[in-house]
Amino acid sequence: MKISAYSLLALLLILPVTTFSSPNADPVPGGIVLLPLNNEQVASSARYKNKKLAIIQKNNARYLLVGLPLNSKPGKQSVTIKNKRGEKHQINFEIKPKTYKAQYLTIKNKRKVNPYAKDMDRILSEKKRKTQARKYWSANWVNANFTVPVDGRISSIFGLRRFFNNQARRPHSGLDIAAPEGTPIKAVESGTVIESGDFFFSGNMVYLDHGQGLISLYAHMNTINVKPGDKIDKGQILGTVGETGRVTGPHLHLAIIANQTLVDPLLFLPQLSDKANAYFNANK
Repeated sequence: MKISAYSLLALLLILPVTTFSSPNADPVPGGIVLLPLNNEQVASSARYKNKKLAIIQKNNARYLLVGLPLNSKPGKQSVTIKNKRGEKHQINFEIKPKTYKAQYLTIKNKRKVNPYAKDMDRILSEKKRKTQARKYWSANWVNANFTVPVDGRISSIFGLRRFFNNQARRPHSGLDIAAPEGTPIKAVESGTVIESGDFFFSGNMVYLDHGQGLISLYAHMNTINVKPGDKIDKGQILGTVGETGRVTGPHLHLAIIANQTLVDPLLFLPQLSDKANAYFNANK
């Protein structure tokens, strides 16, 4: 049975929800899709590419939040929902094309671009920790009425095809906000710290769970004031801006994860629209 995402004939997940005004949908690679739900049927699970999806409430309506990988191909896609009787249903949607610009950066610490052989054990160990954090799932209420984590200038946006010292690397996975070292970093929403520490590429970093696979990540910090297991209030200070790890200067790298997928943080922070426009105008 196939159900159009735009007909509102969808299924309601049994999961706690909360009301918020963001995020904004953008069905492109690296963006998000919001699929409307109603009370006609009750579902026990919803997945996209076999990954659990969060259910949110926006403007008095319920939606599935679907994070789209940067390597997504444009075209028709579907979410699978299974109800208590084991019956599977689909909600269809379409991914639109988007081309991201290239960014060339010069990294003074060449070891952060081409690690030494002795660095690899650490890097691989940290990769496992990052993967585990991205897979974290809690059935808590979803909190996503995000606040801006630090006051500063947008210095880089999500999705840019990156070249470090003229060597191609993975696209930029978050939003960079430049600010002086020591500037306080606030939690974008309430949640629980699920990972923190000093990472080779990301420097001092914190992962904060907001429920149902929605996670915020704060990297290149100078100091960390929290530890795994801590319950965090929205706006609480997590630490301070730094330039640890692979950086060109002090800034906060903010990343947002939904269904284990890194997505554009600007979709969750409409308050930054003016600063984002200033960035786009300066980088045409």
